Amino acid sequence: MREVVIAPSLLLASLTKSRLSFSTARLTRYFLLYAGYCAVSFQEYGFRQETYLPPVVHGSDEYDQSMTNKEIFSRLVPVIRPYGGKMMVAMVAMILVAAFSALQAYMVKPLIDHIFVNKNQALLNILPFALVALFAVKGIFYYIYFYILEWIGQCVIRDLRNQIYAHLHNLSLNFFHKHSTGSLTSRIINDVALLQGSVSSALVKVLRDALSVIGLLGMIFYMDWRLATLSIVFLPLAFAPIVFFGRKFRQVSTSYQESIGETSGILHETISGARIVKAFCMEQYEQQRFGRKIDKIFDILMLDTRYRSVSHPLMEVIGGLAMALIIWFGGYQVLKGTSTPGTFMSFLTALIMLYEPIKGVSKINSTIQSGMAAANRIFTFLDVRSDIVERENAPELPPFQEAIEFDYVGFAYENEQSVLHDINLRVPRGEVLAVVGPSGSGKTTLSNLLPRFYDVRQGALRIDGHDVREVSLRSLRQQIAIVTQQTILFNDTVYNNIAYGRQGSSQEEVVEAARAAYALDFIQELPMGFDTVIGESGARLSGGERQRVSIARAILKDTPILILDEATSSLDTESERQVQQALENLMQRRTTIVIAHRLSTIKNADRIIVLKEGRIVEEGTHDQLLARHGEYELLHNMQYLD
Repeated sequence: MREVVIAPSLLLASLTKSRLSFSTARLTRYFLLYAGYCAVSFQEYGFRQETYLPPVVHGSDEYDQSMTNKEIFSRLVPVIRPYGGKMMVAMVAMILVAAFSALQAYMVKPLIDHIFVNKNQALLNILPFALVALFAVKGIFYYIYFYILEWIGQCVIRDLRNQIYAHLHNLSLNFFHKHSTGSLTSRIINDVALLQGSVSSALVKVLRDALSVIGLLGMIFYMDWRLATLSIVFLPLAFAPIVFFGRKFRQVSTSYQESIGETSGILHETISGARIVKAFCMEQYEQQRFGRKIDKIFDILMLDTRYRSVSHPLMEVIGGLAMALIIWFGGYQVLKGTSTPGTFMSFLTALIMLYEPIKGVSKINSTIQSGMAAANRIFTFLDVRSDIVERENAPELPPFQEAIEFDYVGFAYENEQSVLHDINLRVPRGEVLAVVGPSGSGKTTLSNLLPRFYDVRQGALRIDGHDVREVSLRSLRQQIAIVTQQTILFNDTVYNNIAYGRQGSSQEEVVEAARAAYALDFIQELPMGFDTVIGESGARLSGGERQRVSIARAILKDTPILILDEATSSLDTESERQVQQALENLMQRRTTIVIAHRLSTIKNADRIIVLKEGRIVEEGTHDQLLARHGEYELLHNMQYLD
């Protein structure tokens, strides 16, 4: 408890040494950090307690790190700082509530000594009105601070959710390939919800109880310093269960949050892959797999319940022992005549009121620990930096005019062998370049370097002489449209999915883009036309229809550079013919890089390059490459010969 006692002086000293003025924000920071001590620093008698980090399990995130309580609070302070003015109003209201609580206990003394013992009729007539006024004023200030703190808590959670979501979209594709969707979803939804309980409700209770303890301690020392000293002796004993169970609650909460992330991952996989689950008759297997995760969550929650069930009665027993000793000692003083009955009863009332907020800390300890564990996971996630970093004050990429150049480009994924080797390639404006090769040859990787989804490891990739790493990401990607084999559509209307490529487009432009993509006919046949909601990933549309909507989106974006990544490989012959017509409209007047699996789709390409093991092994037109009897002919024969 020594660190808890000296915490205010240390914090005040640090503030005094600061060059900054003692502003509202600084005072708020000091108060929040001290409130944090009152809430959770009991765990190791100060901020030395490390956040528990369990062994790495399947599905856990490798970017999780252990943060101390001090680090967590220091990260929360900037989030709360914008609401410093309202926090000060709430603090003043709480101080007044604490003062009125102490005054309530003190009023027991005149009640017994002057009314019950001395039979003072005049005071009896006044005291009830004073009590009513006291409770009324206390209630007003209670409403003020409770509402304001709850409002601040909800604002903090809102800001954190927006911050996490924005940060998520700033991370590179490499991050999403390494971490499951369920884990990331749990991080945004579940972890922030747990922190919400800690900030919104626990923060209110902790600040209220901390001020109540301070006020009541001052009152009991004023009433009888000897009894007060005897009472303080029991405080470390009362905090012992909080220290012990605090560690347990943190461990349980961390395990719970990880299990929720794993369960969310299973849900996402099985719902999105429902067709495969049914096709392979794996419903029972998936039910059992999901059931095992739910059983694990159940066991974790029951362990948490067990700790909760033990901590409360243990605090009751400790409080009962302290109360019994104080009653004996205080009663002995009254019998000796060194204290009055009113003084003793007033002291006892204050002591009971003091015990309640301390016991309240034990009750909300689990909530606090869950919030601290969630905060640790949130802030370590926010500390993750993207592999793709935009240069400070990066210039805009001018409109594309001349050529795309791959200057001896090499690339390797993290901790893997090189995927591309010495790619030396120039794609002039207006050219249709097809990239073919066996699976794993690096075709898609090559196309991903152009919009800078990944950065080249060696060499340089330039557009009109500008290295793509030196220009702003927005100006680069605004000049590139992508149509992939795996069509990405949103659970929104057809209109909004097409207009996604260029916000603010007119209805005429959207309709024209749909017509150019040969999508207008089937869109008009939908129940609500362009206003039809197409379901998650366009589930209400066929494969060819989804692809044509994505092509319409690319047409509307109207970029000078186009990437087609096996855009027709998953379609049947009829759908492929329709989509190919739409692609021909899309490719007009654009510099196009076509990643092709079906060689029939790239016969008319201006140039074809063949990749093998990350190297360009052949280059030329369709007829030229067939005449060489090399790798391209081998790929061609594998597709067309029996």
